[in-house]
Amino acid sequence: MPDRWEVPAARLGRWLDRWAAAHPDATASATPDALTLTAPDGAAVECRPVIPGLPDGAAVPELLAHVTRERRVGVLLVRLGAHACGVFEGDRLVTHKVDRRLVHGRNRAGGQSQRRFERRRAGQARQSLQAAADLAARMLAAERLDALVTGGDRGAVAEVLADRRLAGLAALAVPHTVDVPEPRLEVLESMRDRISATLISAR
Repeated sequence: MPDRWEVPAARLGRWLDRWAAAHPDATASATPDALTLTAPDGAAVECRPVIPGLPDGAAVPELLAHVTRERRVGVLLVRLGAHACGVFEGDRLVTHKVDRRLVHGRNRAGGQSQRRFERRRAGQARQSLQAAADLAARMLAAERLDALVTGGDRGAVAEVLADRRLAGLAALAVPHTVDVPEPRLEVLESMRDRISATLISAR
């Protein structure tokens, strides 16, 4: 199994310098999604920025320039019962909103009581995801964004972005869904480092 890290943009250069010192004379190959460094000793590292778009022929300098470029990025975090939206300009959170909706946990009882509970829970879940879509439509859909970074539950995020009002926003969504706990303001604020991070796999 390869080792994996999520490295913030501010630490990426130092991380790659240490790797290059341990594995000299590596060659680089790039796609828009990732830069791969392969050393003569057989070691290799794949660097996949959360926001893709590396230029043709990219090497380490182009990767570092890419992850440190200032962008206007929307963030949508969704889990059942809570969601958050925000817009970052560079590392500044310039607008945000966090909301919670009641969604009961699963019931261990059986019979008709459980079926009633599951119907009620399903209705609460639908209302929670609809509220997340409403908030994204108000806060993010009309923004001029360079990218959308999502986090939380992948299925819940996909259901929210399936809303017809969010078609343009969904087209900006990056492939990686960031793993986050229940969306709260401090979780949203922590995304300033994660939207410019690089996902590194080494072997």
